[in-house]
Amino acid sequence: MESAFFRDGLRFHCIRCSKCCRHEPGFVFLSLGDIKRLASALELDDNEFIRRYCRRVQLGGFSQLSLKEKENYDCIFWESEGCLVYEHRPLQCEAYPFWAKNLESPTAWEAEKRQCPGIGSGKLHTRKEIEAWLDARLKEPPV
Repeated sequence: MESAFFRDGLRFHCIRCSKCCRHEPGFVFLSLGDIKRLASALELDDNEFIRRYCRRVQLGGFSQLSLKEKENYDCIFWESEGCLVYEHRPLQCEAYPFWAKNLESPTAWEAEKRQCPGIGSGKLHTRKEIEAWLDARLKEPPV
């Protein structure tokens, strides 16, 4: 990513507004590490965690494991006080907004900024930090 527009870093601070967790359909794809971490935090074995909280999603010619959503499209772990598993949340959630699709261009970043009040404020994340999030997602692919 030599020509990355974020070479001077990007500002972001999660204000826990929950806009990325509620009201719209979406997928929270889970890695094996996510499953193990969440199951342990909830004192469940991996299979029971998957049975209670996950669904298999068909995308094109393959499927991936995703967290379930409530009928109103809120994440299965969202309650009135916010994310019930915030300290153990999936890598996809933890890495937000530093997702490849949001980092394709300044236009993509600005579009995401309109959805997330934490983008553009708070800590300046360096290019190295941002690339580490991208690498982490590649090293821990969804199952």
